[in-house]
Amino acid sequence: MRVSAKADYAVRAAIELAASADAEHPLKGEAIGAAQGIPLPFLQNILAELRHAGIVHSKRGADGGHWLTRPADEITIADVIRAVDGPLANVRGAPAEELTYQGAAEPLQSVWLALRANVREVLESVSLADLVDRDLPQPVLRLSEDPDVRRAR
Repeated sequence: MRVSAKADYAVRAAIELAASADAEHPLKGEAIGAAQGIPLPFLQNILAELRHAGIVHSKRGADGGHWLTRPADEITIADVIRAVDGPLANVRGAPAEELTYQGAAEPLQSVWLALRANVREVLESVSLADLVDRDLPQPVLRLSEDPDVRRAR
């Protein structure tokens, strides 16, 4: 699976918003960008997409900025990625359940469905609050601590 720069930046921006979590004092885009090393023009587009998806509110002006629309424990990494990149796992732009293969490749659809299920299992189980609190779910920690996952292949 490939995580786009846009998705990575969106999740990092959402974590900054979750860490500040104060609608009384919204976080400025410049502050988010500086904290996470995200170029401001790119970040502004991402924040607009998160706003359109209902994950972020924003207010213009000197006392304006951005904040989450709901508590950080109700927003998952999957929610943020879907907001900026669409479905978590598709093949050639199509959902796995719509694919058909013939002959020897026929079982491939099941592989793509299983891949999507596993991606969802991880990304839907981790909330922004989990990340801010540095308290990842045990199944995610167990997977990430396996020495083999640190080997690129």
